[in-house]
Amino acid sequence: MQTPTDEELMYRIMSGEATALTLLVQRYHGPILGYLYRMCHANRALAEDLTQEVFTRIMRQTNYQSNRPFKPWLYAIATNLARDHAKLAETRYAACLDKSNGLPDAAPGPEELALAAEQGREVAQAIGSLPIEYRAAITLRFYGGMSLQEIATALDIPLGTVKSRLYTGCRRLRERLSNTYEED
Repeated sequence: MQTPTDEELMYRIMSGEATALTLLVQRYHGPILGYLYRMCHANRALAEDLTQEVFTRIMRQTNYQSNRPFKPWLYAIATNLARDHAKLAETRYAACLDKSNGLPDAAPGPEELALAAEQGREVAQAIGSLPIEYRAAITLRFYGGMSLQEIATALDIPLGTVKSRLYTGCRRLRERLSNTYEED
């Protein structure tokens, strides 16, 4: 039996089939959680809440257009929820890393782990300091592995705007990170 496409599963969800939602959650919970985690300045609790809201909205969907690719549409929902939350909070998030996540035990020694963790925090902090439009484009591209066209669809912006946001966002990220390393 052939695995149903995301679009077919969405149609089945609108028809009331609960198992179709389970399949989509299995496919996309991790990637959406990771995306929202990065969009929410490493606030895991908030990312989990927003991820749950993404799937709740999918479950309640009644007018999904089956000719629209599912993955960019799903990320558009997640992006809009993150954007809405940022607007409601009326704050620029300080990059606050959840120290309880820690690093998993691995073969590298303590020095290598400490260096990798520090670099990861610096990159996360630098990404978190970017305005949301650049943060979204960079996160979808480099952490979500989406094509430029998928990003354009997910963010509902022209392809040229995606390219511009990636270019500008990467340049600003590079500047922030080079300033960090010049201080050392």
